Amino acid sequence: MKASLLGLLLVAPWLAQAQTPFTVKGTIGKLNAPAKIYLFRGMEPADSATLKNGTFEFKGTTDIPKPASLVVKRNGKPDNNMFRQNDEARIYLEPSTIVVTTSDSLKNATVKGGSINADHQRFVASSKPLLPKQKAMEVEYQKATAQQRETPEFKERMEAMGQALFKEYAQNDMAFIKANPNSWVSLYALHSLKMIQQPQYEAVAPLYEALSPELKNSAPGRQYGDMVRGLKVTALGAQAPGFTQKTPDGKAVSLADYRGKYVLIDFWASWCKPCRAENPAVTKIYNEFKGRNFDILGVSLDDEKGRTKWLKAIQDDQLPWTQVSDLRGWENQVARLYGVQGIPQNFLIDPTGKIVAFNLKGDDLKNTLARYLK
Repeated sequence: MKASLLGLLLVAPWLAQAQTPFTVKGTIGKLNAPAKIYLFRGMEPADSATLKNGTFEFKGTTDIPKPASLVVKRNGKPDNNMFRQNDEARIYLEPSTIVVTTSDSLKNATVKGGSINADHQRFVASSKPLLPKQKAMEVEYQKATAQQRETPEFKERMEAMGQALFKEYAQNDMAFIKANPNSWVSLYALHSLKMIQQPQYEAVAPLYEALSPELKNSAPGRQYGDMVRGLKVTALGAQAPGFTQKTPDGKAVSLADYRGKYVLIDFWASWCKPCRAENPAVTKIYNEFKGRNFDILGVSLDDEKGRTKWLKAIQDDQLPWTQVSDLRGWENQVARLYGVQGIPQNFLIDPTGKIVAFNLKGDDLKNTLARYLK
């Protein structure tokens, strides 16, 4: 029995990577050439077909169920940037025949076939009650004049509405994940949550742990598990992981150098527009608290090619605190150590090296510092 078990364990990785066939077909109105439909697996098209009286068919294989998108280009010309598409339908590639039908646009398509695609339809339906709020926000923005959009009051209102809406979408998604721990849609929804809000260990760890063994042992499941373990290391009350990186002039700076004072570890990059937009507010707060046992340590996610832009951004934004980076972009060792999934992101460390707050912006940062630096 032990020998049989050992043999099974040895072949298990190969079994997990076995390819299974899928078929995606359907009808999109009465479209004909030059209209084409593209199958996106990730950010680039993996297959395409010229529409004939609206019909199409794709066949392929996949090792595990994976999300994909169908995109129609009426002029037949491909566009490798999926974010530029607007006539698209989200599906899941699974060992089944998926049928997509619509009389006009993929945005209005009906998707049938396969249990995972059925789960996805339920997932999409669960967030529909939030669409009127999103539409109202878009209408308010469109009605505002260019001058109104530049006022601090309008920007603050849009920011507050956006954050509130993101929170509702996140709560909706987490409710679905909790109710469907055996669904592949739940695993991918966990990954997508990172685009809505910075994941917090206390919120996502229970959802991940409740997933089925099959999901947790898959490649995306193991990847998310690594992130959860990273979040645990940087949860509130945890001792901040130590690190050392170099300033632009090559000086090695360690987190330990800041022991005995409050320090805000600020993750950013020159190419990050939200980071750059936040810098003036952070600078103002820094100047207010810098003489009160407080400092900031900037960690850039620029890469080697962006070194010049990093240095220029420091100068242009007039950032007076110390800046470090290993110039490895998203592979920055400190960012990975702290489980950073998006920027801007920050962690407030107390004089003993303990993490006491994170993801602080604007008034939240100012009020938190005022509370600690009495």
